[in-house]
Amino acid sequence: MNRFLKCMAVFFVLTVLLSGFAFAGGAKEPISGEKEILIYMQMGGTQGDGATLARTNGARAAAKALGNIKLIEQYSQWRAETMISQFKEALAANPAGIVIMGHPGEAAFAPLVEEARKRGILVTSGNAPLPGLEKRYQPEGFGYAGVDLYAGGYMTGEIMVRLGNLKSGDKAVVFGLFSEPGRRDSPTGMYDALVKAGLKVDKLEISPEVNADSSFGIPILTAYLERNPDTKAVGTQHGAVTSIIPNVLQAVGKKPGDITVGGIDLAPATIEGVEKGYISATLDQVLYLQGYLPVSQIVMTYRYKIPGLHINTAAGAVTPTNIKELKPLIEQGIR
Repeated sequence: MNRFLKCMAVFFVLTVLLSGFAFAGGAKEPISGEKEILIYMQMGGTQGDGATLARTNGARAAAKALGNIKLIEQYSQWRAETMISQFKEALAANPAGIVIMGHPGEAAFAPLVEEARKRGILVTSGNAPLPGLEKRYQPEGFGYAGVDLYAGGYMTGEIMVRLGNLKSGDKAVVFGLFSEPGRRDSPTGMYDALVKAGLKVDKLEISPEVNADSSFGIPILTAYLERNPDTKAVGTQHGAVTSIIPNVLQAVGKKPGDITVGGIDLAPATIEGVEKGYISATLDQVLYLQGYLPVSQIVMTYRYKIPGLHINTAAGAVTPTNIKELKPLIEQGIR
């Protein structure tokens, strides 16, 4: 069974569980007489953007399906310091649970998670892992729904090599958050896959400004390609940056297929880039599940004392060969 089918099998089991253990026979609806469950959830970028929308939709769907859930959405433009401020804001509200993203790192989150647990507030994570905290608090419901970051980046790099017919000695660049704890694993995986294939690979760091607003990355990548006209491949594991790469290629006069591009997520501009052939492969994180599953985790632990579940949502890549069948679901904000 491939990873996507395994993920969907888990999704089905969770749906059955959260419907009130109906298969157990005669179980009462768990929301009967129960006070509202307040959940704060960190969504990532900005509301409605291509790297966030499906996650938001998944979280809202879970809150609606599970009943008696009040969901407070928090958007951070991927700024780690904002995520920490959001956690403190959530603590002040004393909710039933908080869903966090691992971008700030374990050192920043550890005292806050400890404080939350002392108050009886459940915590789980998504999108970027916090393995030390997950190990410590897993019996208390701390799970993870997201990509194995290194494996996802590595897989995307391998797909780039295969689809682009890249050869040993070809020049490539990976534009990534190499200095950010946790998130560096994704571009590092991509870098390692390209290096293993024999490519000569440069690392280009994504600045905090580009991380918050990918448009600032256009002149940076454009300048790089103008200085390095022999570049055969461009890779990133940043969803918003992926979406601006077609604009960069057009700015330097490259046609679809001239440069192999590997990225991540399914923003509208990214989908258009895949359709036109500017983007060869983009890692599909199944963001909808990254929204649905953490909300489900909080509710399962709150209602049934179920420990944290670790679910890798990376299912593969979207390419020009499969984009047509996925596009209707992407446009609905499901994929």
